[in-house]
Amino acid sequence: MPELLTPDICVIGAGSGGLSVAAAAAAFGVPVVLIEKGKMGGDCLNYGCVPSKALIAAANHVATMRHTRPFGASADSVTLLFEAVHDHIHKVIAAIAPNDSKERFTGLGVHVIDGAARFKDRHTVEVGNIEIKARRFVIASGSSPSVPPIAGLAETPYLTNETVFDLTECPQHLIVIGAGPVGLELAQAFHRLGAKVTVLEALTPLAKDDPECAAILLARLAHEGLPIRTGAMVTGVKGRAGKIAVTLASPTGPETVGGTHLLVAAGRKPNLADLGLEAAGVTYNDRGIAVNQGLRTSNKRVYAVGDVTGLLPFTHVANYHAGLVIRNALFRLPVKANYDAVPWVTFTDPELAHVGLTEAEAVKRGHKICVLRWPYHENDRAQAHHETHGHIKVVTTKGGKILGATIVGATAGELITIWALAITQRLNIRALTGVVVPYPTLGEISKRAAVTFFSPHVTSPFVRRIIALLRRLG
Repeated sequence: MPELLTPDICVIGAGSGGLSVAAAAAAFGVPVVLIEKGKMGGDCLNYGCVPSKALIAAANHVATMRHTRPFGASADSVTLLFEAVHDHIHKVIAAIAPNDSKERFTGLGVHVIDGAARFKDRHTVEVGNIEIKARRFVIASGSSPSVPPIAGLAETPYLTNETVFDLTECPQHLIVIGAGPVGLELAQAFHRLGAKVTVLEALTPLAKDDPECAAILLARLAHEGLPIRTGAMVTGVKGRAGKIAVTLASPTGPETVGGTHLLVAAGRKPNLADLGLEAAGVTYNDRGIAVNQGLRTSNKRVYAVGDVTGLLPFTHVANYHAGLVIRNALFRLPVKANYDAVPWVTFTDPELAHVGLTEAEAVKRGHKICVLRWPYHENDRAQAHHETHGHIKVVTTKGGKILGATIVGATAGELITIWALAITQRLNIRALTGVVVPYPTLGEISKRAAVTFFSPHVTSPFVRRIIALLRRLG
């Protein structure tokens, strides 16, 4: 006889979304079972956000050491110890891992089960010889690297984000397939750490971002000597460890690019296999599990959160989803996901951050818009740090309602938060003009952009007549 568990909530997947649901439910004293077949912490901790940002931090420090002359120092010779970079990455993972560990969640009151979960029917999940009949289920199984159907790829050694952080030697020549955020982040990092890097992109680099701001980043990468080949349709791959050949289709015929390592960064695919979704009555397709705005699936007892939904594949979105599910499942509060208020960041140098609608999206929705800009080179802190590349672009309605913002430049990922807050709270641009910003900080860039909303009024004859009248009155 199988062991039977009857918690209020059963969570499948111990990545960011699943851990957030489990921790919140346990904090309210709700019986919860958490099932994970791999590593606690999921992709973000072990293969994604954490190791990639640790690698990027190492690469940025190396780049800073090589460019100290503008600050009056000389460090032209930098010795790179790539094995130490590898150790740094894994020390960061190890430092954060206890927060996501089985021991911690058990201590919080969560029943953690190691194993692969599969729906037996609409009301039951089984893990080995354990059956779980819960009031609610939350699928948080995440996503994995998408591997395109390229001839010869299955027989050729290649890296993904799940294996690239295990390298203990810097590649001599890294070929990257894909110029999205992951591909460009890793490409620039390895380039700064001494690798020759070639990026191949069949379509448009950073296609989901504002093209004006993305162009600034791409120009900066080109200036660093990082080649990004657009329209590069990969038709075949072959080789062995240390000697890889990638064949491209070009107008003049086939072309071959050779390198020592190959990194596939061609997007993500939801982890759907072997979950028994048909038995659960959960509708899905290759893009992910179908959910309504409250994150319920076609089986009302089952929610889905994070990457497995095929929506925005970000850790902070999974956490956002988790909060909505907790509010609905525990408190029966109506919830509705609003993706217009979700920011995203490409952690290159300069960073590229966005929230809300782009200029093109705002026009497509029928808004009559104003576009506000302010450059980094007009900011005193940026000048002091020699970080003058980039600008902010804000989209508002004619009345000043903030619709979206994109920032390309130093610490853009930090600066975007105030615009995410503004959109969440449906603020008018006037709210940003009234903020007192400490001087000198990069935060002034946001305020200066906001102030430009009123620039047309400065030269308005009507406004000048009002001012003249007020002057005469005393």
